[in-house]
Amino acid sequence: MSSTTNLPYAPETWPIASAMIHRQNALPDGRTVQDQRPEEWAEALAEVAGAGFSHVDPTDSWIRIADLEPSRLAEFMDVARSLGLSIPAISTARRSVIDPEKGDEFLAYGHRLVDTAAKIGASAVSFGFFGPLSDAQKKALWFWTAPGVVNPDDPAVWKMAVERIRELGRHAGENGVEVALEMYEDTYLGTADSAVRFVTEVDLANVKLNCDLGNLVRLHRPVEGWQSMMAKLAPFAGYWHAKNYYRLEDETTGTVMSSPAPMEFGVINYRAAVRMALQAGFRSAFLLEHYGGDGLSVCAANRDYLRRILRATSVATA
Repeated sequence: MSSTTNLPYAPETWPIASAMIHRQNALPDGRTVQDQRPEEWAEALAEVAGAGFSHVDPTDSWIRIADLEPSRLAEFMDVARSLGLSIPAISTARRSVIDPEKGDEFLAYGHRLVDTAAKIGASAVSFGFFGPLSDAQKKALWFWTAPGVVNPDDPAVWKMAVERIRELGRHAGENGVEVALEMYEDTYLGTADSAVRFVTEVDLANVKLNCDLGNLVRLHRPVEGWQSMMAKLAPFAGYWHAKNYYRLEDETTGTVMSSPAPMEFGVINYRAAVRMALQAGFRSAFLLEHYGGDGLSVCAANRDYLRRILRATSVATA
């Protein structure tokens, strides 16, 4: 019997969330989204609902819901529910628990995030080891084409990373929350082999990998093929940031170029990748991201494409 039988959701109800990366935390009037009134939050979230989403990840590059006072968190959740939006998971960005200056602060934040996820009924939290954008990345059209923070080749720092994620993972497990570790270049999760080694060392059933292959295939350098990476990652797949890229390689010059693409048109074949994950036991939510242009509308089209894949998989295993 195929392991894709007995899936936890029907294709039409599988949690597929929109990220909020199309919105900035800093506002033109000097405030941040943290300071906004509920009706202002409603304006942003209504866009997501209007694009046909019933799930949203508040994405802490937009708002840090774990740092809202209890009454403000209640207001935020009231706004989301009033628009028919639920929160299946929460993603962190550039708040690494091994940051050389703020690692302790971000670890404490991670624990608050786990508590917040449990409080609001979110099933997963995504963490990564990527740092703040460098000056070169801030100036670039596509930030991934410029060098950024690199995790140190230091066994002591690797060990600390494992121990801190295990600490968060145990806390999350006590609350029925999954931890997903985001693939990202030049970090301890920057290749499939390194990511599998890392999650294996953490060795907790609720700590999985966020198989964000898009973060790797967009790099202007040689990378392992997505099929090979996915075969290694699938048994560990958890909450999944899904996006795609066009990738061009000139073998004669070594030139590599990339740009964002709708999921069905990019270099990653998500029909095959999703099937691989489901066959290996993937049962978590998806998050859709897209950089450039009208990212929300592209994510809405990606949602429909992903549901078509889930429907086809459901029929094939019925």
